[in-house]
Amino acid sequence: MNFSLFHHPSGDRPLMAITLLIIGVFALACQDSLVKLLASETSFWQFQTLRSICNIGFIVFLAGISGSFILLRPVKWKAVYLRAGFLTVCMFFFFSGAPFLSLAQMAAGIYTYPIFVSLLAAPILGEHVGGWRIAAILLGVTGATVVLSPWQEGFSSVQCLPVIAGFFYACNILTLRRNCRKESPLALAFAVGLVFILSGLAGIAVLSIYPLSISLQESMPFIAIGWPQLSWLITGFAVLASVLNLTGNICMSRAYQTADASLLAPLDFVYLLFAAIWGKLLFDQWPSSQALSGMILIAAAGVITAWREQLASRTRVNRQVRASV
Repeated sequence: MNFSLFHHPSGDRPLMAITLLIIGVFALACQDSLVKLLASETSFWQFQTLRSICNIGFIVFLAGISGSFILLRPVKWKAVYLRAGFLTVCMFFFFSGAPFLSLAQMAAGIYTYPIFVSLLAAPILGEHVGGWRIAAILLGVTGATVVLSPWQEGFSSVQCLPVIAGFFYACNILTLRRNCRKESPLALAFAVGLVFILSGLAGIAVLSIYPLSISLQESMPFIAIGWPQLSWLITGFAVLASVLNLTGNICMSRAYQTADASLLAPLDFVYLLFAAIWGKLLFDQWPSSQALSGMILIAAAGVITAWREQLASRTRVNRQVRASV
């Protein structure tokens, strides 16, 4: 049995990449909502370890049914594991704020990452950043600022955690696009799972040997406790989160391998819509009018950037056609 999705990409396929991106974003938004829902029942380190063990098991199974365990071997192992490291740091900052922030705040914070992608695309990827993209970046920054509202009295530094996560997520995408285009999605996912397990076990070991103060454990139990009592609920949750995480990561990895980062990054903003929907379904919370306004600005920035990238792509194609005549 052979699944082309798990093999090395043969070239750019923008339409397939967009479809995979939307599927991946939907799965990850669902997973992130469930983490927030059950954060009081587990710890980041326990969740990270259990989910990643399940990930590794599923990945090995998928490699087996797709015909070759060679798919688990990276072509450029340094770049693949550097990307896994970026994702590990990203997940720590993102989920650290989950018990305290709304889904809208989490989504708006991490979705500053396309801004970082656009800012770094020129020096790292050599992609052109024109006036429209700069305007879209400013619009996205404005939207994120409106959602986070640092001027309000209730503002907390915890709200900055998803923004930091957004920076490291952008580093992951740029590494993927520049150095990992020829990698199998299973090799990428296997590396992430392995690094996640190691980081989870390291956190559990450190917090078990050198436990933090009781006050910190009570105020921030999700990251201050290594291994709380394990229940069947959390075990089942880890398996479900693993399926969602693996689906999201494989789809998004393949998407960014088969289309320009500058095209896909703005479309990634659909996560904001999914986050709002899951927030309503699971927590009966809909973004406030102010947060909704900020999310609309962020989405508008993504639409503008995607529109300009499409025009630029058509211009390049037309020039190539005229040159070949």
